[in-house]
Amino acid sequence: MTDSSPTGSRRSDLWNPNRAKSKRDELIVKIVFGACALLSIGTTIGILYTLIFEMFQFFQQVPLRDFLFDTQWTPLFTNPQYGIFVLISATFLTSFIALLVAVPLGILAAICLSEYAPRGVRAWLKPALELLAGIPSVVFGYFALLFVTPFLRNVLGFDLQTFNGLSAGLILGISVLPIIASLSEDAIYAVPDSLRQASYAVGATKRETVINVVLKAALSGIVAAVILGVSRAVGETMIVTLAAGQNPTLTLDPRVAIQTMTSFIVQVSGGDVAVGSLKYDTLFAVGFTLFLITLILNVFSFWFVRRFQEKYE
Repeated sequence: MTDSSPTGSRRSDLWNPNRAKSKRDELIVKIVFGACALLSIGTTIGILYTLIFEMFQFFQQVPLRDFLFDTQWTPLFTNPQYGIFVLISATFLTSFIALLVAVPLGILAAICLSEYAPRGVRAWLKPALELLAGIPSVVFGYFALLFVTPFLRNVLGFDLQTFNGLSAGLILGISVLPIIASLSEDAIYAVPDSLRQASYAVGATKRETVINVVLKAALSGIVAAVILGVSRAVGETMIVTLAAGQNPTLTLDPRVAIQTMTSFIVQVSGGDVAVGSLKYDTLFAVGFTLFLITLILNVFSFWFVRRFQEKYE
């Protein structure tokens, strides 16, 4: 006997769902998600095409050998020279100083938040740390120029120029710190508690467990966080532009003014260079070099995570 009541009809719908509608909804979701994925891929291809096309015009007039091995970078001068290594060295100098600040502080902060801080403290301390990531880089830049440099010169006695790589690198490290700390903390926190308990069971202390068990298990995530921080430091613009200056000098002395790749891009993008000229094309040559460095860092990060990632059942 069939139940024709409204309640019986609803029960029938539960046991016999509309498969056609479900399949249609599933297809729509796949199309939307696929379109979003294709949009991101298409944007990357478009950016890469623009860089390569303009860079090709640049290298029609500038030999690749001069671009890679010349020791001077003066494309805006009367007698231009195009040694990109000057900008690369300045970029890595500020990034290296930034990592000296961000990596130890970030990893120690991650260990504190994950292993030592009480749950209530972690609940408000981690968001407070991540607030640093929301501060505009131009604010960091002026802070480095107007506070850090005078403090280093007048209080600590450093012999610094007004624009210098040391102040830029220190504040760049502070700006990168939230990325490394937050992602490292997530990697450490994801380590199964059973590993910690097993370490305690054989007599290991808290410190020994953190160093010998937890950090090794979370190594791939920590390395990925550090490499992401490096990419962020290499691509930073306003901090190095305001604090490090725009003096393309081949030096490893952080006390003097230098010019990074992003700082040069800002200089050319200011509007004083004619579009289509060789000076304008240097913008894309530097941009492609920066893109290539970032790509190498990301490929290495992907390989390292795949190679050393620990999987637990």
